[in-house]
Amino acid sequence: MFDSLDDLLKILNPQIVGSLKRAIELGKWPNGVALTEQQRLLCGEAVVYWEQRNATPESRVGYVPPKATPCADKHEDETVTWVDG
Repeated sequence: MFDSLDDLLKILNPQIVGSLKRAIELGKWPNGVALTEQQRLLCGEAVVYWEQRNATPESRVGYVPPKATPCADKHEDETVTWVDG
């Protein structure tokens, strides 16, 4: 389908990005042909590239929302006592 990431990036739009995500998820193109490892990697790179420029952080693949309270703040008032064993 595509020989390079540049070839793929030139045609991206939301519909194509959705199709690429689906192909990665299923491991095959809509016609049933399996993705090669190189195609899977190129599609993944293209999705990340497109989302970095066109999607809010919350809607990107792999987004993990920040914790309301960071872990370091959670134990701020506790005293740690080391015990020699």
